Amino acid sequence: MKMSVQVGDSTFTATLEENEAVDAFVEMMEQGPVTIEMNDYSGFEKVGSLGRSLPASNRQTTTQAGDIVLYQGNQIVIFYGSNSWSYTRLGKIDNLTGWEKALGSGDVIVTFSLGES
Repeated sequence: MKMSVQVGDSTFTATLEENEAVDAFVEMMEQGPVTIEMNDYSGFEKVGSLGRSLPASNRQTTTQAGDIVLYQGNQIVIFYGSNSWSYTRLGKIDNLTGWEKALGSGDVIVTFSLGES
């Protein structure tokens, strides 16, 4: 299943994982796009509160640019760098062209929606 990730004027397509957290996130997006204010953290990721908890299945993992994960059950994290931590994988950006530039160095507004752009 695909999801659109809009950051400012740029839209990216992500392939979703298959797990309970993704099922719950898809249910949210079926009600309409999910927009999250995301803060830059440590120069490799953007983190934003989802406003509710999703079922987590955390595993120790090393992320790469383009990974989209659930942290602490209620925060979405998108990566433009790498980190090793315990996350629930949600998806991955299909084409990273322009990804890091779109995310920039500060806070961003990101909208997640179902389907391809």
